[in-house]
Amino acid sequence: MLLLIAVAVGWISGIARARISGSHLRMVNVRYVWLVLVAYLPQFFAFYFQPTQQLIPNCWVSVMLVLSQSLLIFFVWANRKIEGFWLLGIGLLSNFIAIVLNGGWMPIMPKVLARMFPDGVSSSLELGKRVGFGKDVLLLKEQTNLWFLGDIFTLSGWIGYPVAFSLGDIVLSIGAFWLLFSLGRPQKTPWEVSP
Repeated sequence: MLLLIAVAVGWISGIARARISGSHLRMVNVRYVWLVLVAYLPQFFAFYFQPTQQLIPNCWVSVMLVLSQSLLIFFVWANRKIEGFWLLGIGLLSNFIAIVLNGGWMPIMPKVLARMFPDGVSSSLELGKRVGFGKDVLLLKEQTNLWFLGDIFTLSGWIGYPVAFSLGDIVLSIGAFWLLFSLGRPQKTPWEVSP
């Protein structure tokens, strides 16, 4: 959710920046774009597509999540020279570390779930188990490796939708915004281009 907001705001800001400067959006040569789709597909089938999310065993889901994150990190590394990609990489790496160090799942604490679901729905969930069909595992702070990299923030009160996100998600979103905003930078005129 946070990433989608960052992409939308970054895209609009990039277009506005280009228009204000009397320019067009710059083109960048992004390598291995197809990897993003390949990396997203396992997450789609494990977390979002109802006919398959119940069929895939949890042990496979955690492996799929780690592999998916690995592919995204490779994609970002291959494009690290493009403005904004280094922030995307830091965000992805933060999430990857949290996931790998907590058994292939993103850790979330009971108090975060309580903020997301104030009606007490979260009290029926079992510690150490996957939360619903998502990517999170419910852990106490003292059970969590690098708890501060887990899903510790919520927007539930602001948007009326239960969503938790991590520090890595914030950095990732800033990177996406920065990348799209940078596309609106005026292109250099011929006399500004260095030999």
